[in-house]
Parts: sequence; structure tokens; C-alpha cells
Amino acid sequence: MLGIFLENRDMSGITAEMVKVLRERTGAGMMDCKGALTEVNGNMDEAVEVLRKKGLKNLGKRAGKIAAEGCVGTYMHPGDQISVMVELNCETDFVARGDDFKALARDIALHIAAMKPTYATVEEIPAAVLATEKDIALATLNEKQRANADKILPGKLAKFYEETVLLKQPFVRDDSGAKTIEQLIQELSVKCGEKIVVRRFVRMEVGEGIEKQTSNYADEVALTIAGAA
Repeated sequence: MLGIFLENRDMSGITAEMVKVLRERTGAGMMDCKGALTEVNGNMDEAVEVLRKKGLKNLGKRAGKIAAEGCVGTYMHPGDQISVMVELNCETDFVARGDDFKALARDIALHIAAMKPTYATVEEIPAAVLATEKDIALATLNEKQRANADKILPGKLAKFYEETVLLKQPFVRDDSGAKTIEQLIQELSVKCGEKIVVRRFVRMEVGEGIEKQTSNYADEVALTIAGAA
């Protein structure tokens, strides 16, 4: 048994089983997994981070690629009062037809239904809206804080982004609240090696934007009685 174990372990101490586990966790290639494990002396969590950083670096090079394939993720809330459609794009039809990609599109649609973002990305925020938010943030600062406004404003704007921008919102199904929609997309991008973007979305809720008429039954009765007198 020891002989078999030694045969599966190379000179760096990395076993085939370790490589297999890392591949299952990350979806990276066998040689990339082996290289990452060797770099961190077999520490699995550190190897995951090495592959993630490498993947994000490679994705940075793909920023100019065209992501014209993809699918439309949908979600209908029980009761048929809220519906969402989101277009998630990637580079190839092969990735678009994958279960992971379709599952991500559905998860994002569900998230939109629950969290009601206004914009997909920070870049979509109109300049006038952003200027107004900056003015509001400045108005909340005292004189001493205003002297350091350039350091304080980014934090206040980050809160605004979290409330209104899809990519900056913590994923509604992540109990820790640490993983954003942007990170979910990055993880799948690293795994499949393609650029993945949310192109657009629409959220519809029955009665949204309509000023509903409210009435007080007691007042109506009183008016009816007064009119009959």
C-alpha cells in the first residue's frame, strides 16, 4: 500500500489525488493544478487562490473580446407577481449551453427579483445621478470630515453602489454576505476561461410605479350618510 502511495507522489510531494481534488474544486487544467500545488507546497486553499489570481489575470487579457453568445435567465416568483429576465453573455455557444452557465443566469435572475438593483454596472449610472449622490454624501459630513472628503466619499459611494448596482450587491443566496454577483461571474469566467458579462435585465412587479388609491371605509360611510341627509 505504501508503494502505491509513493508511486502516486512526485518529487515535489504532490499526489495525483491532490491534483484531482483541486481540479474538482476549480475546474482548472491538470498541469495548472499541479503547478499551483507545487508553488504552495501542497496547501489546497492557497492553491485555489493561486489559480484564481492566474485566472483573473488571464481574463484581464480577454477584456476586449466580444461576448455575443449566452442565454436569458428567467425567474418567476410564486404568485406570479414578480418576474425577471436577464441576458448573460459569454464568448462561445459551448459555454452558453453548459449547466454552470445556465445555473448562474438563473441565480442572477432570482437575485434581481429579491434585491431590485437599478443598474447592471457602475458605468451605467448616469452622471447626473452620481453627482447627486456625491452632493448628498457631502452634505452629511461635518467641517472636519469635509477636509478629508476625498477619502470618505469612496466609502459612502460604495454603499450606494451596493444598494443599486447588480454587480456590487452581495449574492442573496450567500449566507455570509461576502460574495458579490461580480465575484460569482468572475469565478465562472476563471473556470471556463471566457469573458462573461451581464448585458441587460428587466424586473417587473405587478402594480410597481402606480399610485394606488387608498380609501377609509369609515370616512366613506360618513360621506354617504351626510349626502343622504
